[in-house]
Amino acid sequence: MDERLKLALDFSNFRQAFTIQHKILKEKNQAKLTYGHNGGVFYIDRELICFTQFLIDKGRTTSVVLMDKNDNPVIIEDLCKFQDEILDRYFASTNEYFESYQKIKKSRSIEKLLDL
Repeated sequence: MDERLKLALDFSNFRQAFTIQHKILKEKNQAKLTYGHNGGVFYIDRELICFTQFLIDKGRTTSVVLMDKNDNPVIIEDLCKFQDEILDRYFASTNEYFESYQKIKKSRSIEKLLDL
């Protein structure tokens, strides 16, 4: 086989393995950002964090009804505590995602990618 063709095939296989590993990391991160509270399921994202901060700034901190990701109303008794919990989970998850992504980004072979 021509050397250039082999290099191109190796690079293509590496990019495919990288893309798959990156997709797996994103899915793990999304799963960790799914948060159950008081019978509801919330997806922790910047929108939820900003909205809860807006409500806290407006003085609405007790018995607040929020819509979960399935559009079901869920009562949040203590919004400040709820926000602390989602912030902790958000930063723990995104920091772990960042560290894992840095590892796959620095990998230079398929074997190293698959070992992570």
